[in-house]
Amino acid sequence: MMGSILKVENLSLTADKEKLLKAVSFEIKKGEVFALVGESGSGKSLTSLAIMRLLPDAISVSSGDIKLRNRSLFVLPEYQMQKVRGKSIAMIFQEPMSALNPVMTVGEQVAEVIKIHLGLKKDAIKKKVISLFEEVALKDPKERYHWYPHQLSGGQKQRVMIAIALACEPDLLIADEPTTALDVTIQAQVLKLLKKIQAERKLSILFITHDMAVVSQMADHIAVMRQGEILEQAVCEVFFNAPRHPYTKKLLKDAAHRKEGREKKQHTERLLEVKNLKVYFPIKKGFFQRTVGYVKAVDSVTLSIPKGKTLALVGESGSGKSTIGRAILSLVPIAGGAVIFEKQNLARLNQTALKPYRRKIQVIFQDPFSALNPRMTIGNIIREGMVSLGVGPKERTLQDVYIKELLLKVDLKEAYIHRYPHEFSGGQRQRIGIARALAVKPELIICDEPTSALDVSVRAQILTLLRKLQQESGVSYLFITHDLSIVPAIADEVAVMKEGKIVEQGSVSQVMENPQHSYTQILLASAPKLPYII
Repeated sequence: MMGSILKVENLSLTADKEKLLKAVSFEIKKGEVFALVGESGSGKSLTSLAIMRLLPDAISVSSGDIKLRNRSLFVLPEYQMQKVRGKSIAMIFQEPMSALNPVMTVGEQVAEVIKIHLGLKKDAIKKKVISLFEEVALKDPKERYHWYPHQLSGGQKQRVMIAIALACEPDLLIADEPTTALDVTIQAQVLKLLKKIQAERKLSILFITHDMAVVSQMADHIAVMRQGEILEQAVCEVFFNAPRHPYTKKLLKDAAHRKEGREKKQHTERLLEVKNLKVYFPIKKGFFQRTVGYVKAVDSVTLSIPKGKTLALVGESGSGKSTIGRAILSLVPIAGGAVIFEKQNLARLNQTALKPYRRKIQVIFQDPFSALNPRMTIGNIIREGMVSLGVGPKERTLQDVYIKELLLKVDLKEAYIHRYPHEFSGGQRQRIGIARALAVKPELIICDEPTSALDVSVRAQILTLLRKLQQESGVSYLFITHDLSIVPAIADEVAVMKEGKIVEQGSVSQVMENPQHSYTQILLASAPKLPYII
């Protein structure tokens, strides 16, 4: 029987008399990966902050205890708890860019942890940092020691975060959504790395996530949280084969992204055609900033979208997907090729001639919070586009009626018209972004990673909403994503991008079930899968 590393016993947290956690109990054994799953706001990250004793002052522990190797963490004075953090319990955060200090080299940041907890000499510290970088498979570790966070990719930054967490050989590693911001191939590498290190070090991991496919790949034991309570706990095999709670069954159903019965009616009429599109960004060097070369962000890309259909554009970050979206919207200079919309080449039009097409092509952004003006009410955010493009009624009272109808269409309440963006959840904000795009009655909507910031159940709701709106209005979508699992649920056709070129395209069933290109095969193999089809 494996010994217990951590016990959370009837933990309840309150803030201003509101219960945030309600009698949460679970146990993590030595060498075990324990997954805590649930929607955003369910209390997962709050539980991890309680374990680290990093809760905000406004939140208090109303009952319960947390024990590390049978020693209560709540009775320790702060100076002793500081020794526990980093040395006995370490944490990998969700967003590596904001978790790393931008003005310190990554080597110095790992060295700082070792210096505080292990008290080694300077040469020994540097040697240990480089060996940690080797362990987390960071290329050229001696050179990378002197690099700053902005010089590293997302996957490399996450490897540095893992190195910091492992520096003092902790008993327990808390991984809070460590792969959410990463591409499918980078995610596969990071998960494989964590599994390898966990096996070699006999490390216990508390893995916090909302991705059920990742859970099935990583976890030994799983607990499901909702509204501050644990609804169900089970070992991995039992959890996926015989879920008991209705909410767990719903989470697994949402994660499966079943392909809905999409109409097979063929539209031969093309709404958008992109022909040999080129977008090159100049590389400038020297005192006079002379152009010495070009980054070929989009290199001779050809694709088309029929009326009322969806084309999914998939690939890793940096492959050129979003640049294609911006080129279609005429937001980046086009070096060559044509963007033909309704038989008109948009690439040749000036800003005045483009204005009528601004209404017909809209965009939904990746981050719903930064895409909405925090100083404007929801009503005014939606109204702004209508007024500037001359769509809809001219009288304010009639505009309000129209905006309320739009809110109902995206499953929001009419009363939300007077609220501000900070008053909504991520999923609600994305619905507002969709309502804003729909307000000007577009024919094509470019969806740029619209579900990547959302948890599994909210993601399923947004995909269902987009499908419903397409059936009702006949709008076409260019759906940009790196998440292959959602492609069958939304798209009719798929195009796979790599390094500015399309390497494979065809119907969803052709590309997903019988990929021809080696890169598509790698992408599909990297995507974590549920252990069964629901």
